[in-house]
Amino acid sequence: MDIREALRYLKEYDGPEISVMEICGSHTEAIAKSGIRDVISKKIRLISGPGCPVCVCPSGYVDRLIGLSMQENTSVVTFGDLIRIPGKEGSLQLAKGRGASVELVYSPMDTIKLALANPERNFVFGAVGFETTIPVYPLLLEQAAELGLGNLKLLTALKRMPPAIDYLCQNGARIDAFLAPGHVSTITGSDAFCDLSLRYRVPFGVTGFSEAQLVMGLYGTVKMVLKKEQLLKEEGSLVKNFYPSVVTKEGNRKAQEKMAAFFEPGDAVWRGMGVIPDSGLYLRREYAAFDAGSRGLTEDEKTNPACRCGEVLMGKMDSSKCPLFGRICNPETPQGACMVSTEGSCYQNYLAADQRFT
Repeated sequence: MDIREALRYLKEYDGPEISVMEICGSHTEAIAKSGIRDVISKKIRLISGPGCPVCVCPSGYVDRLIGLSMQENTSVVTFGDLIRIPGKEGSLQLAKGRGASVELVYSPMDTIKLALANPERNFVFGAVGFETTIPVYPLLLEQAAELGLGNLKLLTALKRMPPAIDYLCQNGARIDAFLAPGHVSTITGSDAFCDLSLRYRVPFGVTGFSEAQLVMGLYGTVKMVLKKEQLLKEEGSLVKNFYPSVVTKEGNRKAQEKMAAFFEPGDAVWRGMGVIPDSGLYLRREYAAFDAGSRGLTEDEKTNPACRCGEVLMGKMDSSKCPLFGRICNPETPQGACMVSTEGSCYQNYLAADQRFT
């Protein structure tokens, strides 16, 4: 299928209405930048899901980081987006203005350099992410152990994608198909979605991130929805890999083994969604010395009770319907985590609306 033919099909589609959720925050950002929503048929509805790691960090996690950053001889190390997430006690950015010690880095491995150069100081890395980025943390901990760095710890908010999808399907998210994230699937393999696809009879299209890959992946996924019963009968599967140059069925076994050696599944809080069973990863007991207190963190009272991030993350509400959107909630003054990250659906929808009116 030529990409022009695929795009023409998506533009002219006039069949039953289809709702497709892109699970991944990187997909949300890529779809927004490509303008795909504006050129496909109105009968194909693209919904942003809870695949932005910054967006699903509970406020209790943010507050814990703030508390650590205010302790004597302790610095919190993190990426740029994380410092702006609002918690009950404000954000790391605001805390830094009050004297908290917060270091921004480009790679978790930079924490090694900080810990080596400042042996008298404790460094806590704010480790957030999905299966895509989790494999770097075993490498970080291995190196820290080899160097005897007792002043390096992790505060984790690591999430697993399949349990979140299971939660969405169980809790009323009206979704006809999923665009499965290509980079997560690189680690987990496309087979990670097979059980879910059969349990809920929902197709999954594993898709890349370029405009061409998104168009072809969306085209293939829409076709799967229309041929669902035929696919179940003839192939017994509703998972298609439209990103074969990177993704295999089994995924990266070495990365999976590393993750399993250092982390174990457990219940985790997702911002605006509550506790999802076995959706988090926590350091195993033998590596507890590297844990800065990751277990038992909760979702505290919202910074603004009118925030609708939970409904947005579950595909139950478009960002523009939130009473705060574009009024007091914008990238400069985010009231919820979906407006903080460039991968957040509120951020991208605000950007698109702002461009339309300028």
